[in-house]
Amino acid sequence: MEKIKVPISKANRLINSGNLILVTSSYKGKSNIITVAWHMPVSIKPPIIGVSIGTSRYSAELIKKGKEFIVNIPTWNLLDKVLYCGTHSGRDVDKFEKAKLTQQKPLRLSNTPKIGECIGAIECTLIDYKELGDHIVFFGEVLYVEAVKVLFKNEIWDPLKAELIYHLGGDVFMCSTGRVDKGEIKN
Repeated sequence: MEKIKVPISKANRLINSGNLILVTSSYKGKSNIITVAWHMPVSIKPPIIGVSIGTSRYSAELIKKGKEFIVNIPTWNLLDKVLYCGTHSGRDVDKFEKAKLTQQKPLRLSNTPKIGECIGAIECTLIDYKELGDHIVFFGEVLYVEAVKVLFKNEIWDPLKAELIYHLGGDVFMCSTGRVDKGEIKN
């Protein structure tokens, strides 16, 4: 097998093929959505997940101040909205309004809205964060989880029915069914 040298700055692309998420946050009546490709489970007991967000992003500010966030799971049919949320700042626009996404009340959190069009949501209370380089990893204790019943069977997503969006790097996206698209998303 022939191998090629990959630039160190692109190392993340060898492991960054997880599904895209939309993270919602809120503080003092201001809500935002950010598209995130870097996320991970951190602990099972207690259930803790981590999301990595650029230090200069508006969502980083809202999560720090609001002390909560929701991981929303979009599907392929929302790719244009996902790209919009990843290329515009919530400081300048109301992404819920501009992307035509529906705010829904959370079941366990106090302020942060869920996205009605998403097929799953993980409500988290912020327990810690760590600034590393140009990103902040936010650690949230999971308080409530929901998923569309027909798409989440035997405690896993049905990849052919759920049509999750995977970010392969740069402007290349793949659906769990195998479809590929190029969009424009700013890192």
